[in-house]
Amino acid sequence: MQELAHSVLQYIWRHDLIRTGERVGLAVSGGADSVSLVRLMLELRGDLGVGLSLFHFNHQLRGADSDADEQFVKELATSHKLQFHRAGEPVKAYAAAQALSIEAAARHLRYEYFYGLVRAGVVNRIATAHTLDDQAETVLLRVVRGSGTAGLAGIYPRVLVSESVGSIVRPLLGVRRKQIESYLNQLQQPWREDRSNRDLRHTRNRVRHGIMPRLERHLNPSVRESLADLAEIARTEEEYWEKQVSNALPEVMRDSGAIRLNALRKLPLALQRRVLRAAAHTVGLRLEFRHVEDVLDVSIGRKKTSPLPHGWSATRTDQDELRFVLPGEHIADYETALKVPGVANIDALGVRFEAVLISELAGYPAEHLFDEALLNKELMVRNWRAGDRFWPAHTKAPKKIKELLQDRHVTGAEKKLWPVVAHGQDVLWMRGFPRPAAWQCGPHTRRAVLIREVALPGGPG
Repeated sequence: MQELAHSVLQYIWRHDLIRTGERVGLAVSGGADSVSLVRLMLELRGDLGVGLSLFHFNHQLRGADSDADEQFVKELATSHKLQFHRAGEPVKAYAAAQALSIEAAARHLRYEYFYGLVRAGVVNRIATAHTLDDQAETVLLRVVRGSGTAGLAGIYPRVLVSESVGSIVRPLLGVRRKQIESYLNQLQQPWREDRSNRDLRHTRNRVRHGIMPRLERHLNPSVRESLADLAEIARTEEEYWEKQVSNALPEVMRDSGAIRLNALRKLPLALQRRVLRAAAHTVGLRLEFRHVEDVLDVSIGRKKTSPLPHGWSATRTDQDELRFVLPGEHIADYETALKVPGVANIDALGVRFEAVLISELAGYPAEHLFDEALLNKELMVRNWRAGDRFWPAHTKAPKKIKELLQDRHVTGAEKKLWPVVAHGQDVLWMRGFPRPAAWQCGPHTRRAVLIREVALPGGPG
């Protein structure tokens, strides 16, 4: 066995990329990397105990050259008696229609084809020919563009398509490109050269042919290996933090999506950042570092709300919770009966409302109590609705609740969910405002009702 083949075999075993009996599809463009993947996997087929087939996606970007690449891969499959599968699509047209770069569009279509093959059960694994050089270039690009450790993890050796279906694997991630070309030359195995790989208008080509060689000459001859090592370190760090986040997130985030800030603040800062990023991801929002820092400012009270990408905002509520809010999003109304005396849980807010009968009025400020004789035996706890009015004590007239909340600068989901206690069509209690004078106890009151709001167990506070 060639020394390079042995090294690849060890990498496959170490990362559990391929198992005996599996059907492995090799993604082959015709370039040196993918052709070496074919030759190496043929050499290892007996040791691995797998079946092999070749897959090619024609991006239709280079006219006759693209068709010649496809024909080359087909002949390679035929010469080694391997099944050949192909697909193709005009990438330029797709990129224009989806407003994507050519590179992003090509990758999307190519991987959709690969994923479809795995989901259809044609193969258990699809192996791509990413090398250590690709890994180093990816990590460097992410460092320059700004990235956390998740980005520094670079290209993963294995990416699940689905737990029960299969995965994409990269057996050559530990191999340098110069090793590959030397290997193919020893075998006298030709490959196809894609002239676009020399086009310096593409960022990756500038990194590959300009920046990396300069870094090797002037800073570190082993810069590619160092960047690949960094990716390996970052991947194991990410695996650790993923477990920490999965344990912490249920303790911090309610089913409604609200984040319990009291629980969040007990976590180490590094975990707070990751939990916030994970919580945002559950609503389809991806946060960069500076956005996470803005959300942390909201969480510790430096500001009430902070704008986020794509129209989202992070808002702190009066219940010491944080919510990610999208303007115009639908927030469900709630409405629960509150018997007098009795209790009503409002899960959407993480609180319960209690109506407590008070016989001994001494010690209670009159403005906090309602005259029992004036109340129905059943009240209604709900969020305020359009048209609702409220008459706080010591004011001249009722006012629309919408205007009262605007005066307090209450916005977003917090405003929509603001609770009131209704007595028929009238609002007799509203969070944060004095009780209406008309409902308060007088000199002839025998028993009173105290309405109070209490955090549910496990809720904020």
